[in-house]
Amino acid sequence: MARRGKKKGRPVSGWVVLDKPVGMGSTEAVSKIKWLFQAEKAGHAGTLDPLASGMLPIALGEATKTVPYVQDGAKVYRFTVAWGDERSTDDLEGPVTKSSDLRPAEAEVRALLPKYTGVIMQTPPQFSAIKIAGERAYDLAREGETVDIPAREIEIGRLDIVEHKPDQTIFEVECGKGTYVRSLARDMGRDLGCFGHIGELRRVEVEPFTPEDFVTIAELEAARFGAQDEDKSDPEADAADALAVPIDFGAIDALLVDTSAALDCLPQIAISDDAATKIRLGNPVIIRGRDAPVEAEEACATSRGRLVAIGAVEQGMFKPKRVFAG
Repeated sequence: MARRGKKKGRPVSGWVVLDKPVGMGSTEAVSKIKWLFQAEKAGHAGTLDPLASGMLPIALGEATKTVPYVQDGAKVYRFTVAWGDERSTDDLEGPVTKSSDLRPAEAEVRALLPKYTGVIMQTPPQFSAIKIAGERAYDLAREGETVDIPAREIEIGRLDIVEHKPDQTIFEVECGKGTYVRSLARDMGRDLGCFGHIGELRRVEVEPFTPEDFVTIAELEAARFGAQDEDKSDPEADAADALAVPIDFGAIDALLVDTSAALDCLPQIAISDDAATKIRLGNPVIIRGRDAPVEAEEACATSRGRLVAIGAVEQGMFKPKRVFAG
């Protein structure tokens, strides 16, 4: 029988709420964080373009099981629309495809905001990860194809003007899953007759995280290496080699946000140690307590403040669906 390969990395779990810098891709950021923590497993909760900065929540270990709850959360972006040009990518990366000498007055921009607030239909950019006949739209666009991407329903909670200048307007938007800010810039520019594209984009919040949770690459490197003169630039370094030398991960682990933070949106049920043991074995348990829900499609079970499982509550019984290591 073939022997299973030994897992590389540490079984560390939690969220890194990274303040991603401009120029770094989301996949690159995940690799860097995984390497810094020497984690067994890592993944992010929502792609952020290389030209965008800001909040990129990265899950380590058991926290990867909670990624869908963060992906579904509301997001807040601050972005600048540069008026006068439309570009193939709807941001600074692509060439100019349409131009205008017109520039909108602030009153014209403000009058447009109600059209882009609430539940609206939006067509994603040509350069997006939307799949068309099994292929990513951006792959087809790079090959010179113009594809018909169907509009889809999105929800925008608010859209505010932060600052207006003749050539650009700074906005802040709170939106739901699937919203493309680049499409907002494109569509508003067309409605105003002056065209527009994203000049700057920063994600400032991803529910349930806030700017207070932000941590930078520099802060993580300082916590990981301290004053040591080590190579901090190679996220592809072999984890097994790195673990050959004992390392104190206490400082960098202290920067993690607890896995359970991603589940604040769910009913919280406190259970006993005995019930936690049964649940971790996949068994349902009766939940007790005056405030315990009788029915719930999804709920979160905790023991001594530690996450045990996500499950459903049916007739006063918690039935685990996804169990977390103790």
